[in-house]
Amino acid sequence: MRFHRTTALILVGGLALCGCKKKEEPPPPAEVSVAPVPTTTEVTPVNVPFKVSSIDLGKGIGADKKITDATTSFGPKDTVYVVVSTDGTAPTAKVKARWTYGAKDKLVSENEVTITPTGPTYTEFHISQPKGLPTGPYKVEVFTDGTSVGTKDFEVKK
Repeated sequence: MRFHRTTALILVGGLALCGCKKKEEPPPPAEVSVAPVPTTTEVTPVNVPFKVSSIDLGKGIGADKKITDATTSFGPKDTVYVVVSTDGTAPTAKVKARWTYGAKDKLVSENEVTITPTGPTYTEFHISQPKGLPTGPYKVEVFTDGTSVGTKDFEVKK
């Protein structure tokens, strides 16, 4: 019987040791440092008031409607371009170029267009004559919505 008793004690002792074994707790989670994620906020464009930023004269314009050959001196057969650069927004705006000649400002031409600007805009006007422009002093005056916003003097020379 001793055999059974010893075996029984070993078995009971083994079970006791297994049952009494302290449960190991899982290790605490490692500290994770999370870098802040940059947030992007949608920028709503501010309604910038409509205004003329420049008036430029030249002998040519590019596809972007900007002057490519800036000058204030022209030959009689040249086409004279003026580009009115504007910034800002407006439901509509009227841009006008009034071309005059000589000391008495004789009217040569007057053109007006209506634009709907939503940012930088380039409005082009030009004058020329098949027989050539008379030599002498000229001026182009630019208006927006009926108000003069600037002039540019130029000359036609032989």
